[in-house]
Amino acid sequence: MATSLMVDAATGLVFDQLFRTVSNIVQKPMMYSSNLERMKATLTSITSIAKEIDGFNKVLDRRKEEVEQLMTIIKEGEELVLKCAKIKRWNLYKKSRYADKLRELEEALVSFCQMAMQFQQTRDQKETLLEVKDLRMDLRRLSSKESNGGFCSQAGFMGMCNPTKQTESTIGLDVPLEELKWQLFKDGEQVIVVSAPGGSGKTTLAKMLCYDEDVKGKFQENIFFVNVSKSASLKAIIQKIFQHKGSQVPEFQCEEDAVNALEKLLNKTGPYPILLVLDDVWSGSEYIIDKLKLHITDYKILVTSRFVFPRFGSTYKLEKLNDECAMTLFRHSACLTDGSSPIPDEDLVNKIVKSCKGSPLVLSVVGRSLCGQPEAIWQSRVMEWSEGGSIFDSNCELLDRLQSSLDVLDNKRKACYLDLGAFSEYQMIPATSLIDMWYELYNLPGVHVIANLYDLSFRNLIDLFVTRKDDGDDSCYKDYFVRQHDLLRELAICRSILEPIERRERVFLDIGGDNTPDWWIERKQKLIHARLLSISTDETFLSTWCDIQGPEVVALVLNFRSQNYKLPEFIQKMDKLKALIITNYGVSASEISDLFVLGSLSNIKRIRLELVSLPSLSPIQLHNLQKLSLVMCNVGQAFRCCTFQMSHAFPNLVEVNFEYCNDLVEFPAGLCDLVHLKKLSITNCHKLSALPNEIGKLVNLEVLRLSSCIDLLELPDTIGSLSKLRVLDISDCLGIEELPTQIGDLHNLRKLHMIGCSSCKLPSTISSLGNLDLVTCDEETSFLWEAFMFRLAKLRIKVHKEDVNLDWLHNLRF
Repeated sequence: MATSLMVDAATGLVFDQLFRTVSNIVQKPMMYSSNLERMKATLTSITSIAKEIDGFNKVLDRRKEEVEQLMTIIKEGEELVLKCAKIKRWNLYKKSRYADKLRELEEALVSFCQMAMQFQQTRDQKETLLEVKDLRMDLRRLSSKESNGGFCSQAGFMGMCNPTKQTESTIGLDVPLEELKWQLFKDGEQVIVVSAPGGSGKTTLAKMLCYDEDVKGKFQENIFFVNVSKSASLKAIIQKIFQHKGSQVPEFQCEEDAVNALEKLLNKTGPYPILLVLDDVWSGSEYIIDKLKLHITDYKILVTSRFVFPRFGSTYKLEKLNDECAMTLFRHSACLTDGSSPIPDEDLVNKIVKSCKGSPLVLSVVGRSLCGQPEAIWQSRVMEWSEGGSIFDSNCELLDRLQSSLDVLDNKRKACYLDLGAFSEYQMIPATSLIDMWYELYNLPGVHVIANLYDLSFRNLIDLFVTRKDDGDDSCYKDYFVRQHDLLRELAICRSILEPIERRERVFLDIGGDNTPDWWIERKQKLIHARLLSISTDETFLSTWCDIQGPEVVALVLNFRSQNYKLPEFIQKMDKLKALIITNYGVSASEISDLFVLGSLSNIKRIRLELVSLPSLSPIQLHNLQKLSLVMCNVGQAFRCCTFQMSHAFPNLVEVNFEYCNDLVEFPAGLCDLVHLKKLSITNCHKLSALPNEIGKLVNLEVLRLSSCIDLLELPDTIGSLSKLRVLDISDCLGIEELPTQIGDLHNLRKLHMIGCSSCKLPSTISSLGNLDLVTCDEETSFLWEAFMFRLAKLRIKVHKEDVNLDWLHNLRF
């Protein structure tokens, strides 16, 4: 029996040490042989029994007094025996006195076993009877409450926090398991969060971890697995841990009492480390994790959640299955590996697996639904999906499991998430496009848009990429990109098409291939009342536009992939249109025609064009246009052939952005007539070599960004006329070797970013920039600026540290 119990290591060592000490001394001649022989026999009788008693006490969480009392006697005995061994043979007086002490020690041991243990045995019997009586009462209460649908928190059932045995497939989780084990075993953060969208296998991975031999070897019986879910209760979680340990569960008065009681309980669970697994923690329940972060040595908390909790440090993001694992899991779920089902055409299987987007949940559910079905049903399913049907249409289980991820969003965030379906599948969405769209739809400024995107990414509904944090002015957010999770995008679109097209809040049309609706082919007029309209076309689209009546459309998103693109004429009738986003997802700039239709948009405020070649802008007049963004566009012809005054065509334009426009060699002089312009951004336009002197006419300009214009050689002297300029960014303008002396006239300049301009000289007039608050530069340039700090009281110099994120490269459109 004793071998099956965990005996306190210190107690066992004390017994063994005394026994060895007595045995060694007995072997020496002329040294208390008769006394020590009797003591050796006594120790032989009681040592194994004492160890068993101590082991039972450990398991039953009982008193230690009896064993502790015996340990005291034995420790004193060991000291006495060692003293006896040191007495000289000729010292008869001491030998006689210590012989008496050895007899007293032996009598103490015998007395303890004969008397003290009898009283303790009687006490234990009484306590056992009382506990049996309490257990009977608990069972009666439990039976009564179960019959009424209740739950008895006092029931002392052990094993409440053991994870259920694996029933889900673990295919594709072996590598994540090893990575998670490494993260768990290393020193560092107390809390580790396993985060992924719903149906990704987080709970399965956590269960695998709990049953892993290495983990069990480290934590032994101190592994607690608790499902938290939405209706989380801190006191209920702690009560489950008490039940798991077989301890009586107190009725906690408050959460603080429960936490204190748990800390005391866990402090008694040694000597092994402790692992607490909190499964399926939802947003809003982070306080539970905070409360359970106890000051206990070797105590780890593993959290699984479809949300990201960045404040808890270590986060393990569980990725979707790769193609090989997805195929293996699907074949397993559809019983295509055991010979019990006929194997359909391999191409058919590949199409179905691809439609499952690497989600373990979808692969399992779809696989089970097709298991044993005739091949005709498989073919029918693929045909439905290729014609625009949703994978959710025939799988209520999928819809229910994933719908909860959207249900927790408030109305504004849910609307923003559903709007993301307006952009093409698999593509990176620039945050600047969303800023344009959501400002006009919901009056959301840029900083609120970015905050929303962070929130959606923390909920694992999107991936948010910041391609470069360059310490520059972030208000343009040009380095922020979004990618939707494939399956959740399909769920969002499925939610958006529940009502007839005429009554939808947002309409997404995918025109091309086999997805063209009948009314479009027949070119019938279609009336919609949506505020957001998105139309995506592919290479097969022949620019045969149907007549769409959208009197309520505020934001229009046109996605296409073709060498030539003709704007639809129905745009002219969209009187409430304020934001227009046109994106070519091809590999080269597309020729765009019928640009004249934009001239009728009296309320348009924001236009964003990406990867298009613009013809002349001469016929267009947009009096309410406030922002124009041209990304990867060919713009040379548009501005060279401009025969009209831009200040008359765009009198209210306040922001112009050129980005990666490689044919922008000369600055469009007509832009200098836009006296209301506040923000001018020309970034990554590598062939731009000079700015005209007329730029000094932009007297209301507040932000001027010229970053990464590597051929730009200098700033014109007239830049000193930009009296309202607050932000100047010339980062990575490698050709600029000296700032003009007139820069000292920019008395309102607050931020100057000149990263990568280490060879740029600073004029003495820099000392006149009294309001300059921040300079961001390289370390070499920082030494030049330090010479001006005694004159510039507000100045802070921030040495740039490159932080480039390349995780987004595998998501490039090409």
